[in-house]
Amino acid sequence: MVRYALRTWFLVGGILLSLATPSIAQAESSRIVTLDWTIAETLLAFGIVPQGVTQIDAYHDWVGTPALPAAVAEIGLRAQPNLELLASLDPAHILITPMFAALEPRLSRVASVTSIGIYASGDTPWPRMLTATRELARLIDRPEAAERLIETTNMHLTQLRQRLPEETPPLLVVQFMDARHVRVFGTGSLYHAVLTRLGLDNAWKASTNHWGFSLVGLEALATLDARLVVVEPLPVGVENQLNENGLWQHLGAVRQQRVTYLPPVWSFGALPSAQRFARLLVEGLTQDQRYSLKRDCRGTDADA
Repeated sequence: MVRYALRTWFLVGGILLSLATPSIAQAESSRIVTLDWTIAETLLAFGIVPQGVTQIDAYHDWVGTPALPAAVAEIGLRAQPNLELLASLDPAHILITPMFAALEPRLSRVASVTSIGIYASGDTPWPRMLTATRELARLIDRPEAAERLIETTNMHLTQLRQRLPEETPPLLVVQFMDARHVRVFGTGSLYHAVLTRLGLDNAWKASTNHWGFSLVGLEALATLDARLVVVEPLPVGVENQLNENGLWQHLGAVRQQRVTYLPPVWSFGALPSAQRFARLLVEGLTQDQRYSLKRDCRGTDADA
């Protein structure tokens, strides 16, 4: 049973949200499906296993963790869910983001639909992550779950900041689209928001799109003095192509072995992805610094 309260609407970063959202009885929280991986990872962080999620294999490739249990049903493509299968699940509620707003009329024939968004052009996503986290927790009638996740995330970032190497150079966080083009993340991205909270400098100062990244050729990175942070997965074949790519091999960061590779982290995620990115980044930077020190020591011994 979905319980509705009087709604008071307000605007946050161009996204319409309500102070009093429909509330799903806790007994029905297992009958939630979502088209969006960010909502899925947040539900899992709340201890709620969604009934169905789109493109589960791709979720595991791009989001990584928290993993979706085997019992979660695959409901088709994110932009084209299987409505017949969706109806057969008889969900209590369908959760989407503004990205899938065009699907709402069809989805609403199956179950009640709520849209919760985070990313908007020209703004930092962090405050909206907190708002969306609380909005989702209110929807499932577990407001304490949001506060617990927010508190845990803040504590996690504070502890990780203390573990960072003393001198960390500016960072360029990228994901490969092909062997010659990358998404480089700046203002408005989850990665940038985490760098800011860790006290790290983002070397990418250029404007970014709605999602907080710029799509550029490798040549755009050539003049920037920074450590490269490459977030996987790499497209098929790209690793081998980079070994033969002169432009990549001649980037200063590559020649000086200042490249850190991280496992997949959902770049359009929420607090669970923020925690994962922060942890993997600090681990990667710490390990790379140890390797660099050992390499420098070996070089000094050889010269002696």
